Amino acid sequence: MASKESPKQTADKAIEIVEPIGARVLIRKDEDRKQTKSGIHLPDKIEIPTLTGRIVAVSAQVEHDEDYPIRQYDRVLFNPKDAIPVDFEGDNRLFVVPVENVVAVFRKG
Repeated sequence: MASKESPKQTADKAIEIVEPIGARVLIRKDEDRKQTKSGIHLPDKIEIPTLTGRIVAVSAQVEHDEDYPIRQYDRVLFNPKDAIPVDFEGDNRLFVVPVENVVAVFRKG
């Protein structure tokens, strides 16, 4: 006998997405480094803020504005000052960031 799910149960199983609004982008922050470039391991109490990440989603406003050469999946350097954390995943590495806080895009030359 197949069990019938209520519409509420079906809606709970739907995939939830985060779509930035206005001049904002959604960034998945890169992992914090626990080792310097020279190979020195850092204790857990010392954190070097990682300012790089990957664009997960771009708002419609940014996508249609030629002044912002930012696209989904771009690797970027950003200022985390006004970043809003998204409590969406267990590791909490998603942030909604104003597009003016994206200061550079990494491109292959």
